[in-house]
Amino acid sequence: MTEIDLSASIKNKAREIGFDAVGIGPARISDRDAGRLDAFVANGEFGDMAWMEDTLARRRDPQVLWPDARSVIMLAMNYGPESDPMEQLAHPDTANISCYARNRDYHDVVKKRLKRLARWLIEQAGGDVKVFVDTAPVMEKPLGAAAGIGWQGKHTNLVSRDLGSWFFLGSVFTTLDLPPDEPEVDHCGSCHACLDICPTDAFPTPHTLDARRCISYLTIEHKGHIPAEFREKMANRIYGCDDCLAVCPWNKFAEPTVEAAFLPRPAATAPRLAELAVLDDHAFREMFAGSPIKRTGRDRFVRNVLIAIGNSGDANLLPVAETLRLDAAPVVARAARWAAARLSPAS
Repeated sequence: MTEIDLSASIKNKAREIGFDAVGIGPARISDRDAGRLDAFVANGEFGDMAWMEDTLARRRDPQVLWPDARSVIMLAMNYGPESDPMEQLAHPDTANISCYARNRDYHDVVKKRLKRLARWLIEQAGGDVKVFVDTAPVMEKPLGAAAGIGWQGKHTNLVSRDLGSWFFLGSVFTTLDLPPDEPEVDHCGSCHACLDICPTDAFPTPHTLDARRCISYLTIEHKGHIPAEFREKMANRIYGCDDCLAVCPWNKFAEPTVEAAFLPRPAATAPRLAELAVLDDHAFREMFAGSPIKRTGRDRFVRNVLIAIGNSGDANLLPVAETLRLDAAPVVARAARWAAARLSPAS
């Protein structure tokens, strides 16, 4: 089998397994993309995510991560929503959860399929492989662009002409030297809708992100109290934020996902804030078993819910906030006091 035939077979097999896009690129990062990462870390824009600094050398150079890697097979799975996720912002008594987290944890789903493809590749052509899905120091978005999956938009996320903004990425690193696909070119043009829509102005310039201002970071990764300047801007977003993705014009070509694991389940589809706020640790783990939400833990999750309660303007939620003012978790108690003060008739 020639290298060209092998590449075609890889793509056919990937789609047979259930991936929606596949491309092949070199196991290296461009100087431009490495420089962007260096600046992100040097400016401290990673916030609590210390691993960004700790793993910098491996993240900016796949050859440091795995010196034997020659090619990277990049793969995408569509999780496109059926409706505009921003519509939920109009219902402040309910929770707005990022589309990607409304059902099964994508890490598990994508990784199983990556392993299937990797096993098949070894059987067909030999070589060694490693599979990654957002759990190792890999710059998946630049690698995806180099492999022709899409291009990095001004919001730093990958955009596809076929899938829009809604897809997960995974990668198969291999020691095989495979013919690379043509990199995707930037199709954003003069559009800056993603930058304009950001509630917290998290994009200092096009193609740069200050995670410390990003609602996705604040609600998922940030471990402490939510800074006061961002609380009102969070509205009812309790886990992630889809705004910069949702406004992208390229989504007009996207199709809703048909993958059962990514279809929204009731517990994560407009749940009532009052019901989420009273979850104890056991109930939280039970409700979000198998979901990416589970990894935030009950305390950070309820902290976020209380911020949304404070933003709701619904005085009926005041008793819920009051009951959590003395919660054992400081981040919960502080958020409860803030929410109660916002909803109190005296305020």
